[in-house]
Amino acid sequence: MIALIQRVSRAEVRVGGEVVGAIDAGILALIGVRHADTDAAAERLLERVLSYRIFPDADGRMNRSLREVGGGLLLVPQFTLAADTHKGTRAGFSLAAAPEQARRLFEHLRRQAQAAYAPVSAGVFGADMQVSLVNEGPVTFWLETP
Repeated sequence: MIALIQRVSRAEVRVGGEVVGAIDAGILALIGVRHADTDAAAERLLERVLSYRIFPDADGRMNRSLREVGGGLLLVPQFTLAADTHKGTRAGFSLAAAPEQARRLFEHLRRQAQAAYAPVSAGVFGADMQVSLVNEGPVTFWLETP
């Protein structure tokens, strides 16, 4: 699984003009699911997202995790993260999970996150979403699990 995480001062997801998920300071995590991904990969990815040190300490160094700062977590499914972009000028999606598998794994990740941490908010799988954010830093990292 893939998480493109961004340190944000705020972020929200809208579907049909309605806010379906929002956080103040914390992490916006765009989530991509590949066909070989498993529940264990989702759980490992969640642990990395919650523990990855991207927030500044008293000296301004990125030494604090989301758990340590108590920020929000906004999970947004993003099919295109699993794209193969190695050749040509159009993405291929042969590595991406089928929609039902991706939905199941994204929902598993969301449920695990809500059980392990608060506050957690999420976008809607398969919906046409509008994501707004203020990236702090900017700080953005690509996390993967096998």
